[in-house]
Amino acid sequence: MSHAIQRASELALDETTVTALRAELKTTADEVVQAIIDEVPPYANALSGHMGATIRRAVRTALGHYLDLASGKATGGDAGDAAYELGRGEVRDGRSMDALLSAYRVGARVAWRCLAAGAVPAGLPAAEVAKFAELTFAYIDELSAASAAGHADELAARGRDHERHLEHLARDLLAGASPDVLLASAQRAGWQPPGSLTAVLLPAAKARPAYRTLDPSTLVLDDLPDATGVLLVPEADRSHLLRQLTERTAVVGPARPWVRASASYARAVRARSLSSDIRDTEDHLPELVLSADVDAFADLRARALAPLRTLPAATARRLEETLREWLLHQGRRDEVAAALFVHPQTVRYRMSQLRELFPDLASPQRVLELTLAVGLGAD
Repeated sequence: MSHAIQRASELALDETTVTALRAELKTTADEVVQAIIDEVPPYANALSGHMGATIRRAVRTALGHYLDLASGKATGGDAGDAAYELGRGEVRDGRSMDALLSAYRVGARVAWRCLAAGAVPAGLPAAEVAKFAELTFAYIDELSAASAAGHADELAARGRDHERHLEHLARDLLAGASPDVLLASAQRAGWQPPGSLTAVLLPAAKARPAYRTLDPSTLVLDDLPDATGVLLVPEADRSHLLRQLTERTAVVGPARPWVRASASYARAVRARSLSSDIRDTEDHLPELVLSADVDAFADLRARALAPLRTLPAATARRLEETLREWLLHQGRRDEVAAALFVHPQTVRYRMSQLRELFPDLASPQRVLELTLAVGLGAD
């Protein structure tokens, strides 16, 4: 209350004036509160009953403290603290900063009218009235500034709390927590569960810039291991999402029911471990399937391609490439030759070698094993 104290040093109300004004404090407080009710809509129903009585007492206390200040008997600190807490309380009651400042403006006008009406008849010299007015409005300005600071701080604190709850929800989702845990976490965060979530992996530094371009209900974490960030995008239109993500290293997992978002995240993580070139996991399902169990895939290759291991490495590699194209092109020699950039007769010769090595090459079971074994190429 430094400015008000400075003004108070220029004015010291005599005891007669102060006594007259104190006698009217209850009436003044009632008029201030009633004017706020009448003129500031958000307070129309907020200042009645027990709450109204509490506010009236608070206004009387503030005005009494003001009279102490005007008579040179107070420093003003306590009133500022109370005003700060009032501002915080207004956030908890759901009222805006605009409503709070409007209430102060109305209160200042009515308080000055009542104080002036009591001070002048009590003998306040006309020369002092202007100083009294300046002190009144300086005092109320500083009270309103303290309340505004409390209001802003409470909003910021609530924003931080909300952000923490959203981050906690995102971590629960990635960890695959139970539906009951996830529902409780979503309720704490005030987050409406969507039908589906799509996980997006990208560098941590790019996570929040990307998040700001997406659905406001998107969840974001930017502190995962290996400087990784993740977005959990609700009800994503996949083609639109891929166009929105300008970060070339982003990996987009599949859409999954929101309580199974961990499955989308796990697939995106595995896709990134396979290749840094993967962007849309839906375009790489065969590779993801064949790489699901690395040991099993290695065992399958070792067993299915065992006949090739008896050959020189270069020969084995050429025959495996030919076998792969032959299986993929269903034995159409010209297409196999075009894929390998060789003459069809070369394909015919190599296939004769392969049939000697794999006598049961035409059996469905052998075709299945070999197709899987050569599906990702050589180790």
